[in-house]
Amino acid sequence: MAGDHVLEITDANFQSEVLDSSTLTLVDFWAPWCGPCRMLAPTIDELATEYAGKVKIGKLNTDENPRIPSMHGISSIPTVLMFKGGIIVDKFVGVVPKAKLAGSISTNM
Repeated sequence: MAGDHVLEITDANFQSEVLDSSTLTLVDFWAPWCGPCRMLAPTIDELATEYAGKVKIGKLNTDENPRIPSMHGISSIPTVLMFKGGIIVDKFVGVVPKAKLAGSISTNM
């Protein structure tokens, strides 16, 4: 369900791809059965293409990778967390307009 520029984030690679990265990293927590997650997917793919090489954008399937969502207290999906230097710098729950996500990316880059 990830586009060309979207990383597949898992419990196994979360530390190296997200927490250890100095690059702003957006992580979309989703599940295949989640209708709102499917609505948000094209927005995530577009942002990944537009910010390729500047921002890391990834998706974490919460059904296949339950440890990370549990560690971050994620109880609703879709949830988008933005990390910079291993710290959460922004959080969005639900279907979020592209402009709102892009604004946060620009602010936190």
